[in-house]
Amino acid sequence: MLYETASQYIQSGRALLPFLPYAVISDRGAWDSLDPEWRDKTVALGESFLHFSWPYLSATDFLDFSRTGNRVRFEDRFFAKRHALDALVLAECVENKGRFLDDIINGIFSICDENAWNLPPHNSYRRDAPQLPLPDLSDPVLDLFACETGAVLATAVYLLSPVLDVFSPYITRRVRYELRRRIFTPYLTRHFWWMGDGRSPMNNWTIWCTQNVLLSAFLAGDGLSEARKQRIFRKGCRSADYFLAEYGDDGCCDEGAQYYRHAGLCLFQVLDIADAVTGGAFSDLAHQEKIRNIASYIYKVHIDDKYYINFADCSPVAGRAGVREYLFGKLTGQPEMMRFAADDFLAGGAETLLRPEENNLYYRLQNGFTAAEIRAFGTGPVSPVPPDVWFPSVGLFAVRDAHLFLAVKAGDNADSHNHNDTGSFTVYRDGRPLFIDVGVESYTGKTFSARRYEIWTMQSAYHNLPTIDGYMQHDGETFRATQVSCDLSQKKIGMELKCAYPAACGLASYRRCAQLTPEREILISDRFSFTDTGEASDPAPGAHEVVLSLMTYEKPELLSPGRIRIGESAGTLLFSGADLKAVEEIPITDARLKGAWKHEIYRILLRAAQSEVTLTIR
Repeated sequence: MLYETASQYIQSGRALLPFLPYAVISDRGAWDSLDPEWRDKTVALGESFLHFSWPYLSATDFLDFSRTGNRVRFEDRFFAKRHALDALVLAECVENKGRFLDDIINGIFSICDENAWNLPPHNSYRRDAPQLPLPDLSDPVLDLFACETGAVLATAVYLLSPVLDVFSPYITRRVRYELRRRIFTPYLTRHFWWMGDGRSPMNNWTIWCTQNVLLSAFLAGDGLSEARKQRIFRKGCRSADYFLAEYGDDGCCDEGAQYYRHAGLCLFQVLDIADAVTGGAFSDLAHQEKIRNIASYIYKVHIDDKYYINFADCSPVAGRAGVREYLFGKLTGQPEMMRFAADDFLAGGAETLLRPEENNLYYRLQNGFTAAEIRAFGTGPVSPVPPDVWFPSVGLFAVRDAHLFLAVKAGDNADSHNHNDTGSFTVYRDGRPLFIDVGVESYTGKTFSARRYEIWTMQSAYHNLPTIDGYMQHDGETFRATQVSCDLSQKKIGMELKCAYPAACGLASYRRCAQLTPEREILISDRFSFTDTGEASDPAPGAHEVVLSLMTYEKPELLSPGRIRIGESAGTLLFSGADLKAVEEIPITDARLKGAWKHEIYRILLRAAQSEVTLTIR
């Protein structure tokens, strides 16, 4: 798709056009006319980084991950430098007095002096290979954040070269030298797994890295020949095609709403760059149904306010939508998507206006040049309620009424960033979490290792699923839901979950049905049988133990047999065919989980007493 379009353009003999997306610092008319609130807050944020002490990243800092598995200590310092540089560059562009230039120059040289731009957990040359303890300066690794660092410096040079070159030509020359050495040469001479080969599965890395390589090449690639730019462009477009091949026509991101920002939105950026440097040759692609569905996915999985459907490593608090979602909706001609993004942008206040925790300077630049437009668009009609949806490519089902929201995951346990969560459900009541998917703790060396499923958040016993005779679900594509039936008109889904569990547990069948009824209740019905008890009989007394785990945000209180109140006013659970085994309180101490859950969460354990367990949620 993209590669063919790129090849046709290049074979026509036309040169790639300059990429001039936004005004540089010397275009004072453009910068002085930007959204006043964005300008004021941008300068204030830049002032907070005046005289910033740029941390040195030592060899032992890099070694910390291989020694301890802790990646946060290194990353906090690594990303702090990018946040500071982003803020200083934009503040100088707004103010144009030279007040921030010394700190900017120090920041540029500090990042250029780093031994590596990739993160320690990504320090390898083959997919899933053990990480090397230290970087090889002669053979740079292109990971997510090496590519993104290239884009940050390229954007800074693009914006500030008119003033930096007056100060000293060696500043921009140093950046372009490092981009050639660390980005363009390895990109053209090495094959990293995320580039794609037409056989291996891809994920957000493919399009995220590709986007940032293209930004680097077209924003600060003045020293690149036309031939090298064309090679980078065509290779990037081929990788984008490999990324697109992973998606179903429904556009569902199997990594979840949080990763859409690094997947679908990076596809938008690649399309935008490609269209600009070819004079509109890619404009028709944006209106293909698959691209439109990828764009609108984030709108369709929005629940209410800050909450999104989550599964796998995704958090329910996936971040506010904003400028990039708005621009992707605009590119694909979807006003309801634009409305949703504009409303969420305005609801986010300074968080969405400035994106102070965003690493990518180019995204922040887009905010500044789109803030006034999105603010004006956001004064229109209220955003429409997202439709009920069924994404067959991933097995994601979501329905709602004015009171309740139900989502069910009916795919397999081989998603990117997988948790063993096939068949699990989440419920929100009046926009508040009731039955939850916990998400994932801060990443460590264990997270992406052979010991991943030792982590409690990855296990089916900590999702809204049964444990069968002590057996939890396993990971892998064969561990999946089968016989899935979905009826959106009835707001109902059913599936067989036997295959999601190991054969050793002896299940003959485990059938789960979930429905949001016209009576404004959610019904969950689980029917099961074992190979040694017959298809229709109750389990023999004491022969098998089926324990249903239910994860809640608010504290459960047993009001009477078969009746539990979840929080003071959150909701009610009625259950039959089971006895209450226990209620466990789980403290939330991890920093990443604290972003979603501000207090402890709870696990209700129901032991099945019959071959059918029914839950009614009100």
